[in-house]
Amino acid sequence: MRWDGKALELIDQRKLPQVEEYLKCTTSDCVASAIKDMVVRGAPAIGATAAFGYVIGAMENVKNLTEERMNSVKEKLAKTRPTAVNLFWALDRMNSKFLSLKGQKPDFIIDELNKEAEKIACEDIDVNKKMGEYGQKLLPEDSTVITHCNAGALATVDYGTALGMIHAAIDHGKHVSAYVDETRPYLQGARLTAWELMKLGVKTTLICDNMAGWVMKTRKVDAVIVGADRIAANGDVANKIGTYSLALLAKRHNVKFYVVAPLSTIDVKIKSGLEIPIEERSHDEVTAVRGVKIAPEKVGVYNPAFDVTDADLVDAIITEKGILTYPYDKKIADITRGG
Repeated sequence: MRWDGKALELIDQRKLPQVEEYLKCTTSDCVASAIKDMVVRGAPAIGATAAFGYVIGAMENVKNLTEERMNSVKEKLAKTRPTAVNLFWALDRMNSKFLSLKGQKPDFIIDELNKEAEKIACEDIDVNKKMGEYGQKLLPEDSTVITHCNAGALATVDYGTALGMIHAAIDHGKHVSAYVDETRPYLQGARLTAWELMKLGVKTTLICDNMAGWVMKTRKVDAVIVGADRIAANGDVANKIGTYSLALLAKRHNVKFYVVAPLSTIDVKIKSGLEIPIEERSHDEVTAVRGVKIAPEKVGVYNPAFDVTDADLVDAIITEKGILTYPYDKKIADITRGG
């Protein structure tokens, strides 16, 4: 993403890897649509995008910068995606900043909100690098991993969460090969992760989602590495649909299953994954591929965008404050209380 203080430019991830094109947003409506329509995706990236969208919303209301109007901006942005907790975390942080500036001149308020949004973006990069540094210690010198969805620089402000762990391992001189799940139905693995890993110089092998179990059984795989959209207080992890299946397969084949996610992804208000709302997206994503119909007309479709992986299936959650291992309840409570 690019931010010049007035407009937010977002690389249109729907068009990658064939076309590298940016969408320029100068209104909060445009930012909301970009999040909802998956121009931008990935929990940390969504959070930072929403923060800048909040700033744009303040600019739109500069002549009448009231709490009521900013609540409307916040609500509009919050309605875009229900599962990724970073969205709500960033908007709450921006709203708290706004409320703390009550009585100040509008131009000063907007300037301070801009600084807060930029701080959120810069913090994300620093957090990702810290997680990568912790996580790479879990990988052998010669590692083979399986990835799911996209948790790289495209899903964050920069560097990445799950892919940041691979990036850090390479920076430490380790050799990493990756099997990349295509990640149906939106194909974030095929379109985005494969593209990012190849740019990093990683030996990348694309597989269909239903091939992962066979790869674990017949090839050397050291770890499955994924990101997260929301983590409950007990360590249950909501991530892109298909993650739960990978965790079960990893357990069966004695493959380590790692989740890389910042503390902002942990929602301590939710006791378990049973309380995490799961977004269901358009049926067209399943019945068509890149606009080409592949299914019969009027066929029934179920398209949950995420699933929840039980905490006992996760070998470690890597955060910017360190590596957590199962059981997670007390460790998550301690680490979130501390920072």
